[in-house]
Amino acid sequence: MTQTRFTKLAQSLPATVPFVGPEAQERLSGTAFVARIGANENAFGPSPLALKAMAESLKDIWMYGESENHDLRAALAAQHGCRPENIMVGEGIDGLLGYLVRLLIEPGDAVVTSDGAYPTFNYHVAGFGGILHKLPYRDDHEDLPALLEKARETGAKLVYFANPDNPMATWSRGADVLAALERLPEGCLLVLDEAYIEFAPEGTAAPVKIDDPRVIRMRTFSKAYGLAGARVGYALGAAPLIMAFNKIRNHFGMNRTSQIGALAALKDQDHLARTVAKVRAARQTIAEIAAANGLTTLPSAANFVALDCGQNGGFAKAVLDGLIKRGLFVRMPFVAPQNRCIRVSCGTEADLAAFAAALPEALSEAQSAAQSAGQSEAR
Repeated sequence: MTQTRFTKLAQSLPATVPFVGPEAQERLSGTAFVARIGANENAFGPSPLALKAMAESLKDIWMYGESENHDLRAALAAQHGCRPENIMVGEGIDGLLGYLVRLLIEPGDAVVTSDGAYPTFNYHVAGFGGILHKLPYRDDHEDLPALLEKARETGAKLVYFANPDNPMATWSRGADVLAALERLPEGCLLVLDEAYIEFAPEGTAAPVKIDDPRVIRMRTFSKAYGLAGARVGYALGAAPLIMAFNKIRNHFGMNRTSQIGALAALKDQDHLARTVAKVRAARQTIAEIAAANGLTTLPSAANFVALDCGQNGGFAKAVLDGLIKRGLFVRMPFVAPQNRCIRVSCGTEADLAAFAAALPEALSEAQSAAQSAGQSEAR
């Protein structure tokens, strides 16, 4: 019988996904979540102007999306003070990371990232045969100087660095990121993931010149603009690198309605400002809920907050499981010592009220289980 002849690389990879989605968890449990505060989605929603434009566009859904993303790239270029040739639009940052790795990484090429940082990037690197070199966080921050030194040691082609970070929501000053570039090895590219930049304090965005060939910056409409389901991201960088994406990208990968919605969202900066204010208030509410339960939170520059559960990863997982059992979709970091935390996305008042009600019960349950386990070990 004929068998599918997978590549050796494909045969060597596990059949897995970077994240298990809330829908998959709902199918397993047979119940719907009460509050969806685990995927860092924007629960406050997109601009009404974007929704209106998208609804009106549906009559034209029989047409493919515009293959050059011309209008959206032009609008983004005007906002960032650059040329359209410095911007590439793609299917979210995830899609753009896949294209970037496909452009630059061959089997055996070294790539540097932080252990516990955004796993989808690692997924793409593994898919093209790259060799990942991971470094630990330092004080719950990605350690950019150490990452750059590891790149020098390994001859890495890419260094991945998120600012603000996911999953910890910590951040570095943009001026420090720019200064660190002086230590970037020749021939290495810094992938600067700025998915949460709109929520961050002033001065977080690195003041990198658009034509600096050492850096490619990734931005998205999924977070602050509330269009995660539309899958619209964009990359900013030197024109020769950006234009190289045209060699390998899916030219009709962008949905027409998504393009139109992103363009309308970009024009509604007032709605963006209101969303950022709501996220700021929600971060404070989450911190207050944590404090009321004897937990501390890490300062956040994103639309989520990391809650330190005060013990090890096993205890944090028990708290997370307790929240999920009570209908709250949340997530947690997966590498120690960051996995002592759970990660809660900024939600609506109803979402956070549900979280406030469930957290004491989940904590009590986890503490009882930990005490029982300790007593059993003592016997």
